[in-house]
Amino acid sequence: MSTILAFDFGEVRIGVATGSTEIGIATPVETIAFADNDKKFARIEALIKAWQPALLVVGLPCYLDGTEHDMSRLARKFANRLNGRFSLPVHLVDERLSSAAASSALNETGLKGRKQKTALDQVAAMQILQTYFDTPPV
Repeated sequence: MSTILAFDFGEVRIGVATGSTEIGIATPVETIAFADNDKKFARIEALIKAWQPALLVVGLPCYLDGTEHDMSRLARKFANRLNGRFSLPVHLVDERLSSAAASSALNETGLKGRKQKTALDQVAAMQILQTYFDTPPV
């Protein structure tokens, strides 16, 4: 059984989720919302120490047609930094519509509009990790 940490990267906030390869179910952890990169990576380091993941997953934003854009480049850079700092394998997962799915899931729980802000990124990270679990390796 291995633990995986997943990230929904954003320039302002980073959503974090975790899951186990044994049961293949993702759960939200938290949203990292520091402006300072050193503080962001310090928090990520603390999460890695706490969860001891074997793998990190980062959502790769793309247009609906699958082409990449500026945020794709930043997400790849973030993934490379995670690998370089923590020496863990990093897997990129197509995150198209993950935020929309997260918002829809939160709507179903009764959390709507601005009230979603604190949970949206971590639920999007959960969606990204669940996609990783549900997509057979190629």
